[in-house]
Amino acid sequence: MSTAKSILSLDDSHTLDDTLFARIAREIEERGYSICPTALPEPLARALYQHGQSMKKQEFTSAGIGRGEDFVKSDFVRTDQICWITGESTAGASWLDWAGGLQRFLNRRLFLGLFSFESHFAHYAPGTYYKRHYDAFRGEANRVLSLVVYLNPGWQPDDGGELVLYRDDRDDHGTRVVPLMGTVVAFLSEEFPHEVLPAQRDRYSIAGWFRVNTSVNNRLDPPR
Repeated sequence: MSTAKSILSLDDSHTLDDTLFARIAREIEERGYSICPTALPEPLARALYQHGQSMKKQEFTSAGIGRGEDFVKSDFVRTDQICWITGESTAGASWLDWAGGLQRFLNRRLFLGLFSFESHFAHYAPGTYYKRHYDAFRGEANRVLSLVVYLNPGWQPDDGGELVLYRDDRDDHGTRVVPLMGTVVAFLSEEFPHEVLPAQRDRYSIAGWFRVNTSVNNRLDPPR
């Protein structure tokens, strides 16, 4: 039995992950994004929340923008703290296993050619933010699908910290997503600008990206 299954088997309610995966696939195909409130299997959400709360502050680093030699830190753009998920913890391995199941389902259903997945825990302290941006620019990156889950029990409307997902560059209103515990959001990385509004309390999430296999400057990206 895998690590993920040992966590997920604590509750029979999500033995039908394919139901959720099918909804995500359908909504991505129809409109390019999917918002599923409190849909992450509860034992997995609880394990990820508990693991995130147990992590020490020094395990998180200031987030930046760009990759490799283009990586820079900019408080003007974002002020969150992140910790990459490597699968060394039980909760992290379970999360990667679950995301891998979603990846395989989407490849079968939508033929996206998703090759790999990377993700990190994100902590937004009160007042921190991530201004409007794209996760990938057309023809310049290999992020295909962005995935976000929220790990905030008891989140209240006045707590703020919403994700705002915009249809395009002309959209000034957007769709607001409250970061409720277990909510799953997926969207095409090149299609939707988005931002994270400042929150009034500590805000926790996981952000991840499914990538395709491309060669950049004669290097395989992502590496095998």
